[in-house]
Amino acid sequence: MEEEKAVKSTVLALPAAAVCDLLSIGVCPRCIFRNFGVRGDVYSSCVLSIASLSSWLKPSVNPVELPKFEENTGSMKVKDSCHSIEEKISREETCIVCLGVLQMLCVDQNQELTTCKGKINNMFEAAVAILKTLQTEGHQFDSFCLEVSIPSVVLVRDRALWLYIKKKYGSENWFQDVMVTGCLSVKEALKLSLTKSLEDLLGRNSDMNSSFRIALFYKHMEASLELDFVHGSKENNLKRRKTGESIGIHNGNLAAIDAARTTANAGESFAAIQRTLNSMSEDDFAKKYECPPNKVHEPCQITSLCYRTSIYIGGRYLKYSRNVSQTCWMIDDERMGEASVEVRMLGSGRPFLVEVLNARVIPTNADISEMETKVNNSKDGIVKVRELKRVGNDAWNLMREGEAEKQKQYAAVVWISRTLTDEDFKRISEIKELEIEQKTPIRVLHRRSPLVRKRLIHWMKAESIKGSSQYFLLHLCTQAGTYIKEFVHGDLGRTYPNVGSLLGCVAEILQLDVTDVKMDCFD
Repeated sequence: MEEEKAVKSTVLALPAAAVCDLLSIGVCPRCIFRNFGVRGDVYSSCVLSIASLSSWLKPSVNPVELPKFEENTGSMKVKDSCHSIEEKISREETCIVCLGVLQMLCVDQNQELTTCKGKINNMFEAAVAILKTLQTEGHQFDSFCLEVSIPSVVLVRDRALWLYIKKKYGSENWFQDVMVTGCLSVKEALKLSLTKSLEDLLGRNSDMNSSFRIALFYKHMEASLELDFVHGSKENNLKRRKTGESIGIHNGNLAAIDAARTTANAGESFAAIQRTLNSMSEDDFAKKYECPPNKVHEPCQITSLCYRTSIYIGGRYLKYSRNVSQTCWMIDDERMGEASVEVRMLGSGRPFLVEVLNARVIPTNADISEMETKVNNSKDGIVKVRELKRVGNDAWNLMREGEAEKQKQYAAVVWISRTLTDEDFKRISEIKELEIEQKTPIRVLHRRSPLVRKRLIHWMKAESIKGSSQYFLLHLCTQAGTYIKEFVHGDLGRTYPNVGSLLGCVAEILQLDVTDVKMDCFD
């Protein structure tokens, strides 16, 4: 009862003749509220309808006496006979501005959200339908963020209606008040319409920073054809995106989000359309587009998605096998290891990051600790992990920055073509901050750009191997991105100076281990 009083009070505060006029040309109640700058919970009310507005306004205005309006049908302009508000109540027409988005008349392509005509009558029922989708997906969450993507043509229709209102009622006192208050966008109105009902049903608060998203993507291919006149504008240089079939998220397929968003915008950039409209004068716009906008025969199509943004888990890994690759790549459909397959990762381990897509449950600290224990207790013992923990969304940037700034320490078994001397050990150990130039190694030229890279060898230390006169253990610390194997043998002169040139002989590397990675990206 209080809800109905609040909505009625809002309606009666508006200029009755203008409201009835807008209803008669096919504008839905929520779009009327938007254009009068109405804000608040009234958008989510179940009693907000053409019928309720008509009954409350009857004492002030006789709807049947409202003026007729023109409808543009192709190249002809014909008079709409006498569609009174009562007739619109009996057969709810698609709003000429929001294209059914704020009426919940939209047809769901995935059959997940039942939003077909006659099946959902208010925003609460729409929220119930979304709840059913959530229950099917099995998500657990503490808060949610409602995302909305609407066709760009709604911007055009919004402006067309506003110019109609301005031309007809611009001299009215209430119009000046509306100019000061400002209108709400369809997106803002839809969020006001749905958010409260969703919060009540889900028992969770809406939070724009929440990692869990309820996304509604709308498209209207027929109406979007009206955007052709925007492409002809000299002030704009729009680029069409490639459009595709609208897809919903199923089984965590997050690639569907971008596909749905692209389709929802009918290949147009929403921001680009807005910029073009802003640069177009009112007179120029009115010459190219009907004000008010024409009727549409069908509402938007909707794709409903529920998903969680990526969760990141960081830590360090150790690799004890010389038969396991750090990463994988494919050649002729055959899985091949990186050249570092025989390099062990020892010491404190190398930082790594795992991205979890569309997680149904957010892992707790106990869950992550259990993951670490299971990996470390595996029978083969090839790989171990340490310091696993959840990290923030900036983890990728931290990793990239760390990659550029990190230092790595190695231990390599090296052979030279002559007998080692005490002078060799002394010379190697005295080298500090040695700058070398490395052309892209021959072994990776098939997948790396042919460049010359300057790198620093921060320090080296040579350790003798008992019982051997030509083998020694080389310890060294280098700048990130240094090719260690090539620094030892020279890569046919492509890396200079190198261990061989420094000792005046041929040098070859037999084994290589990473003993430390100085990179504090997750600390």
